[in-house]
Amino acid sequence: MTAVIDVCGAMEILLQKEKSPQFSKTLQEAALVIAPDLYVSELTNTLWKYYRANILNKDECVQYIKNGINYVDKFINSTEIWQEAFSEGVNNKHSIYDMLYMVTARRNDGVFITNDSVLAAICRNNNIQIC
Repeated sequence: MTAVIDVCGAMEILLQKEKSPQFSKTLQEAALVIAPDLYVSELTNTLWKYYRANILNKDECVQYIKNGINYVDKFINSTEIWQEAFSEGVNNKHSIYDMLYMVTARRNDGVFITNDSVLAAICRNNNIQIC
């Protein structure tokens, strides 16, 4: 099985939240975990916000970023999928950032690990399996 993970899903695992066991199990069972290259900057920015809000210290953030990056075996170059993501954003009236993940999951017949309920609903409507 191929899994696609977004930052919402990764943060759920990293911070050991409610869906962490379910998401972690899917990651472990996957033969390949992929994400669009946007994932790295999005994860880094999310953890920077936790630092700025004094929720985590700098060292904790750096470790979480490293761990989150290590969840992914292969990053998909956004230059290869932007046009399809743009079309899906127009069709679904949703951000292109999120559509990059959806397109990655669809193109690779991947199980999508996300904690974003709106994005999950869009993906289900597009016949993409959600963890």
